[in-house]
Amino acid sequence: MTRRLETDEPAGDERQPEAEGASLLNRRSLLAGAASMVGAIVLQSVTGSADTATPVAPDDPTRVPGKAPTPYGQRSTFETATRMPRAQSASLTPLQDSHGILTPSALHFERHHNGVPTINPAHHRLLVHGLVDQPWTFTVDDLKRFPAVSRLAFIECSGNSAIEWRGPTGKTVQETHGLTSTSEWTGVAFKTLLREVGVSPEASWVLAEGSDAAAMTRSLPLESVLDEAMVCYAQNGEPLRPEQGYPLRLVIPGWEGNTCIKWLRRLKLGRAPFMTREETSHYTDLMPDGTARQFTMLMEAKSVITSPSGGQRIQPGFIEIRGLAWSGRGRITEVEVSVDGGRSWQRAALQDPVLPKCHTRFCLPWRWGGEDVILQSRCQDETGYRQPDHASLVAVRGINSFYHYNAIQSWQIAADGHVSHVQS
Repeated sequence: MTRRLETDEPAGDERQPEAEGASLLNRRSLLAGAASMVGAIVLQSVTGSADTATPVAPDDPTRVPGKAPTPYGQRSTFETATRMPRAQSASLTPLQDSHGILTPSALHFERHHNGVPTINPAHHRLLVHGLVDQPWTFTVDDLKRFPAVSRLAFIECSGNSAIEWRGPTGKTVQETHGLTSTSEWTGVAFKTLLREVGVSPEASWVLAEGSDAAAMTRSLPLESVLDEAMVCYAQNGEPLRPEQGYPLRLVIPGWEGNTCIKWLRRLKLGRAPFMTREETSHYTDLMPDGTARQFTMLMEAKSVITSPSGGQRIQPGFIEIRGLAWSGRGRITEVEVSVDGGRSWQRAALQDPVLPKCHTRFCLPWRWGGEDVILQSRCQDETGYRQPDHASLVAVRGINSFYHYNAIQSWQIAADGHVSHVQS
């Protein structure tokens, strides 16, 4: 590649609004509750360590020399968070075990259509062609010469929570919502590449294609992806992992995961959608009137309480209700939590950073008295879109849809502290 490179502004918005709800827990209540917090909160996921052998540790680590450095770090043997496999083509992120908003690369959910290919980056190429001034083939090293951009963004499979359309099915938050994760993505801005090859004025769609055995392919409206799409080679500070698209992945913040083509090998500019099998037989939803929703790329606002959540057991006393909210439309502006099955709502605090098209952490201090309750959360984004309840969503979409289920989630806490998934 010898053509001149152009400099672009970073795609991410780094503004961080002030945290909300700072006064929800005062010092007196915190001190009063401190004693009961010791041993009071027992949150163990169904995927936890109950069946795992207890690691061995010295009684006094100050008397035993520690281990030498390793070439590639490993987490503590006392930590057991793992992805949950779903069939042969997906795994689910353990949201109940997460902190903050970033998902470790090793725990990022995966979804593929014919396995994870093994690709030698030295041989991999990205072809940009079609309605362009100059077709071009880029090596991975070529792409790394362009100005790099990074941003935090969530990716969510359009089938996340799809098992919930007809009622509660998943038992844990990992089973119901585990097909979403947030990472810091690094690469070259999509618009930078297109400026390099020159786009014909007639071009209005782009076909993105992967190098996997399914040749995963999606048509994308050019104007909608031009500003924010990225061709990425890194995730969370290191090269992409094979299951996340190594060596190249298209990332479109806020759009359904299948449009973020992994193992990216081709971008073709055209005048109309290419109508691939993924947009004619997959990724469409049947509406009550018999029509099909097609090209529904945007992921709507959604939230879920991750702790306490299904499969866990709690004890009476202080509990911080915690969860995640996100929207493909932009920033989350408000999350409300109900502890009485939706009869009343309290505004939760949003923890910084609150970034557009990114997971947002929310929390609400609460004291559980041992009664039977139902916990829920609902969110609103900066466009004013509010997360619907199940009945409202079904009233519009019917029950034959599969993708884009974003209704309010309900967790019931029984008197014995056991948390289960219900519909309220």
